[in-house]
Amino acid sequence: MKIINDDCQHTIVKNLVLIGGGHSHAIALKMFGIKPLPGVRLTLITANQKTAYSGMLPGYIAGFYTHDECHIDLKPLAKFAQANLYIDRVVALDLENNKVLCANGLVVDFDVLSIDIGSTPARMSVSGAAEYAIAAKPVSQLLEHWDELIAAVGKNPQELIRIAIAGGGAGGVELALAMQSHLHQIQQIPNLEMHLFHRQMELMPNYHQLVRHQIQQILTQRGIKLHLGENVCNIAPKNHKKTQEIFEIKCESGLTVDCNKIFWVTQASAPEWLKIAGLGTDEQGFILVEDTLQSQTHPQVFASGDIATMVNHPRPKAGVFAVRQGKPLFENLQRILLGKSLKPYQPQKQYLSLIGTGDKRAIATKGIFTLPPHKLLWHYKDCIDRRFMERFHFE
Repeated sequence: MKIINDDCQHTIVKNLVLIGGGHSHAIALKMFGIKPLPGVRLTLITANQKTAYSGMLPGYIAGFYTHDECHIDLKPLAKFAQANLYIDRVVALDLENNKVLCANGLVVDFDVLSIDIGSTPARMSVSGAAEYAIAAKPVSQLLEHWDELIAAVGKNPQELIRIAIAGGGAGGVELALAMQSHLHQIQQIPNLEMHLFHRQMELMPNYHQLVRHQIQQILTQRGIKLHLGENVCNIAPKNHKKTQEIFEIKCESGLTVDCNKIFWVTQASAPEWLKIAGLGTDEQGFILVEDTLQSQTHPQVFASGDIATMVNHPRPKAGVFAVRQGKPLFENLQRILLGKSLKPYQPQKQYLSLIGTGDKRAIATKGIFTLPPHKLLWHYKDCIDRRFMERFHFE
């Protein structure tokens, strides 16, 4: 546990604790800095000082952004919000006594609690996945593995590298295209084999047919081998070379594929400690919240971003919803602390999605409206993402 800020000077009446540095909490912290509540001690507990902005992650993987350009530094943000910042990992909640328990022994009292910790890929049911696959989340670990891979390929650019990605949603597709793009940039002679596994027969099931068709066409044209309708059931080390490990991926159909790295981008799940604490959750373990972003079972607890499921307005786990929840979350946290009635929030049903294709082009889609990959769409996406990140730059 590392304490960064602890400089509250007001008489404390209420303790507001935020767990996680997700998009909603980043926005709420910025707004608390602009409009503070006297008498409220604000505390942020997060496992990492820097939090990745999901909109720019594929661009980082593709080599278009630096680490700092796509990460929010929570230390200056917490200071701006006059919040105590604890770098620690939450392992349990005591909801009877309103306490947060952390891995390094820290115990934090709260009157109001908000949770925005994102999600993790569900993978434990697949034999060998936990040991040998690289999960897309937590992002910090994904990027650590990716940076190591880029460095290794840079040292041996002519050596064959075989990469597998499990999960054909938008995240898996963007990851595959971005990885291929970056590796081709640093390989003198492109010597790359990429495999994308998806248990359904069509990629990106949450998107319109036109988008799915375009994406499948792009992946095929770029030589990424698609294994649709294939359910990975086992991952095991095959043998070791001096410079590379080789793993065998086995599917229920009997298909086997050898690869050097496996990235796991499957259906999202939530940590067990949420359910163990007694919070009402859905089947995947995500916190069930009302339209006010307040827990169905514990009125002193709020949740937003991927870790929350809005009971009346279920939506895909996408960063756009976490960003939009930032302001209503801030407003309702302030209102509950002031003893005011909460305001309901209804997320949009349709939203503009800009899907990067790894080559500084992007597809635009909203409902049935779709535009094919174009550089201008990437430029538009880049401007939106950079403008969002500018909100968290502090001198």
